[in-house]
Amino acid sequence: MADMSGGRPSVFPTLLYADAKAAIRQLTEAFGFTELAAYEGEDGSVVHAELAQGNGVVMLGSKGHGGVFDSAMKDAGTTAVYVAVTDVDAHHRRAVEHGAEILMPPTDQDYGSRDYMARDLEGNVWSFGTYAPEIPG
Repeated sequence: MADMSGGRPSVFPTLLYADAKAAIRQLTEAFGFTELAAYEGEDGSVVHAELAQGNGVVMLGSKGHGGVFDSAMKDAGTTAVYVAVTDVDAHHRRAVEHGAEILMPPTDQDYGSRDYMARDLEGNVWSFGTYAPEIPG
């Protein structure tokens, strides 16, 4: 097992988009992600991008650029990703201001979290909430 010390996450959701540039715009503008890196192919497609939210990172790229991962994901459906945030209501307001499709407004859950749910431009479901699982040390 690799040593993932130094504050690096060890799980990275990875998504492919038909229009990865539009996805990066929506994720940064509406959902508050920070673009860490974006690499383009000769055709202008996004070969690989990394976006941060809190101490987590999502990786994404363009569909159809080739490679094993692209082939493996060819017939995959949409994805759902959960992201822990500290202020769900402020985060939700930002998403609404940028026209994100809201599937569930901020809602208090029985297990103590406050969550909302949105869909991105290509149908992936993003949940944002206050619950953050803790890994025992």
